[in-house]
Amino acid sequence: MKNKKKIIGIIIGVIIVIAVGAYFYYQNGISAVSSNDEEVIVDIEEGTSASGILDVLDNAGLVNDKLCGKIFLKLNTYDNLQANSYVLNKNMSLKEIFDVIQNPTQEYINSTKLTIIEGSTISDNATVFAEILGISEDEVIEQWADTDFLNSLIEEYWFLDESILDSDIYYPLEGYLYPKTYYIDNISLNLEDMTRVVLDMMDEMLSPYQDQIEETGWSVHESLTFCSVVEKESGTDESDRSMIAGVFKNRLDSDMLLQSDITVNYAWQRTGVDVSISQTQIDSKYNTYKYTGLPIGPICCVPISTIESCLNYSEHDYYYFFAQIDPDDSSSTIVVYSKTYEEHQEKVQEAKDNDLWLS
Repeated sequence: MKNKKKIIGIIIGVIIVIAVGAYFYYQNGISAVSSNDEEVIVDIEEGTSASGILDVLDNAGLVNDKLCGKIFLKLNTYDNLQANSYVLNKNMSLKEIFDVIQNPTQEYINSTKLTIIEGSTISDNATVFAEILGISEDEVIEQWADTDFLNSLIEEYWFLDESILDSDIYYPLEGYLYPKTYYIDNISLNLEDMTRVVLDMMDEMLSPYQDQIEETGWSVHESLTFCSVVEKESGTDESDRSMIAGVFKNRLDSDMLLQSDITVNYAWQRTGVDVSISQTQIDSKYNTYKYTGLPIGPICCVPISTIESCLNYSEHDYYYFFAQIDPDDSSSTIVVYSKTYEEHQEKVQEAKDNDLWLS
C-alpha cells in the first residue's frame, strides 16, 4: 500500500513538473523574442487568417516558438484582425502583437504623413501628393481630371455632382480636398486611395451641415465656391470670415459684381493680393470683375470653421471692405468695412495717408 501511494505521489509529482515545465515553455514561446528595441515592418494582406498572420510574424522573426503560437491562437479569439502595414517590435509579446493587429492604433501603423493646408489649391496639393508617391505633378493633375475617375467619385460621394465636369473649371476637385494632416497607410499608398481618404474626411466634416447647405438654396458646389472666396479674402479671425461672408452675400443679393481680387489671381493662376486693371479683364468665369454671381467653382480648400462662418454669416449693411495695417499694432492687420463706395474710397485714402495701406 505504501509503495502504491509512493508511486502515485511520484506520478503526480512528474505530472506537476511536466505541467509547470509546459507552462513555462509556453509562456516563453509566446513572449518577446528580444528585450532590445528593434522595429520590424510587417505587411498583413487583406483576408489573411490568424494562422496566416502567425506565419508572417514567424518569417519576420517575431515568434519565439511557432507551436506555442498555434496553441496561443487556439486559446484566444481574434476575429477582427486588420490588414495593414505595421511597425512592430521584437520586444513585443505575441499577445501584444495580435492585440495591435486586432485593434490598430496610429502608433503602430506604417504610414506616410500628408498635410493639406487651409486655403491651399489643387496645384499646391498636387506637389504634395507627387512627392509622397514619387510621381510627377502632371500625373497627379491628370488623374484628378480623368473623367472616368471623377464619375466614379460622383457616384460615391453625395457632395460631388456633375458641376465639377464643366469644361470651364480649371481643376475638378478644387475645393473638395479637406485640409488636414493625414497619416496614410503605406500598404495602400496610391493616388486613388489617398484621394479617397481625403474625400472621406470631407464627407465626415460636411455631412452634419447637409441640411443647412440645402436651406441656403445653393448646391454644395456653389456653397464651397462661396466659402473658398471668403477663405482667401479673410484672415484667421472667425468674426472677419462671417463679416466678409456677409459683405459678399449682400453684393450677390443686390446683383453686384463680387469684384474679388483673389478670384482674378486664381483666373490667372497666380498668387498675391493686388491685381492690375488689365488683369481684371481676363475672360474667365472665375473672374468676378467680369462675371456676376459666384465664380464657376471653388478656388481653394476650406476648413469647417470657414464653412460654419459662411453658413452663419453676419447680417449687416456693408458692401465693401479692405484690409489695412492695425494702427495699434503694426505687426497685424484689421478689416475695414463700408456701406457705400464713397465711404470705402474715403477710408482707403485715409489708410494710404496714414501709411496703413497694404501694398
